[in-house]
Amino acid sequence: MTDVIFREAVRADLPDLIALLADDVLGKARDFTEVDEAYERAFADITADPRNRQVVADRGGEIVGCMQITYIPGLGRHGAERALIESVRVRSDLRGQGLGRLMMEWAIDEARQRGCALVQLTTDKSRDDAHRFYRTLGFVASHEGMKLPL
Repeated sequence: MTDVIFREAVRADLPDLIALLADDVLGKARDFTEVDEAYERAFADITADPRNRQVVADRGGEIVGCMQITYIPGLGRHGAERALIESVRVRSDLRGQGLGRLMMEWAIDEARQRGCALVQLTTDKSRDDAHRFYRTLGFVASHEGMKLPL
């Protein structure tokens, strides 16, 4: 996968981003496959925020993966900034070929270069394969996450 580049997503990538989010066991139940006003607004908000990055893995002009990275300032850890990585997706026909590892290593390196003290992520409790994968990268399930749907 040495021919993959990572870049900031642009508006023209939005249909591919949505397709990646929906091409997932959990995503099928909560994401749509067509661009609508809600997706347009969310994408505009992400790209306008200097602490947010919507990143795509581009292979020969095709979007083959994506992730969102949010940099969070905080007083904890002596004022340390942390990177939150979310919505990591690899195109289904390319899973298991090392692209996810390449994406995560790139994101971790970006956070390190920015001076972040840690990288964190959440992953659904039902994603056993994802848990194993993140552990191979050095992530530790050190906290219990909670969510409240509104």
